[in-house]
Amino acid sequence: MEKESLRGAVALSHFFLRGRVEQGDRVLDATCGNGHDTLLLARLVGPGGKVWGFDIQNEALAKTRLLLNEAGSLAQTELLPFGHERLAEFVTEPLKAVVFNLGYQPGGERGIITRPEQTLEALDKSAHLLLPGGIMTICIYTGHPGGAKEGEAVERWGAGLAPETFNVWVNRQLNRPSSAPYVLFIEKVRT
Repeated sequence: MEKESLRGAVALSHFFLRGRVEQGDRVLDATCGNGHDTLLLARLVGPGGKVWGFDIQNEALAKTRLLLNEAGSLAQTELLPFGHERLAEFVTEPLKAVVFNLGYQPGGERGIITRPEQTLEALDKSAHLLLPGGIMTICIYTGHPGGAKEGEAVERWGAGLAPETFNVWVNRQLNRPSSAPYVLFIEKVRT
């Protein structure tokens, strides 16, 4: 079996997810975008699991739905046309993993971006739903207007999490520009 490259924030996020998410788990994709994270999660949880996917853009949800349908993974996925800050209205089950891919939809409208206020609200709600041993991956893009501000806010939020409850890591590629996407990785400590 060929090993996946670890080049880039999304590849590293997927590496962590593959190591933690199992068949039957409950997981959340807070920002569906083009559906690649949602599809990975749906494949990992299998037909006995559940994926909730959020996006405010109908185009993003349509692309995600098509990708999931073509892969035979739509049945275990619920796609919701709302911002991730509203996740607690729809998700009440404990989660094994939560994925955030911040910024704008690749290939989509660059003016439609995630915003720190909504993202921080969604992060708080996600941390509350995370199971012990569960993970959250947050891919942060700073190379667009508003991205650096959101990255700083997310890092402050992560730094403020209680160390007896969460392990928080920042992962960057040192041989890439400082504006390259990076990952904040959060693990809820097992009790």
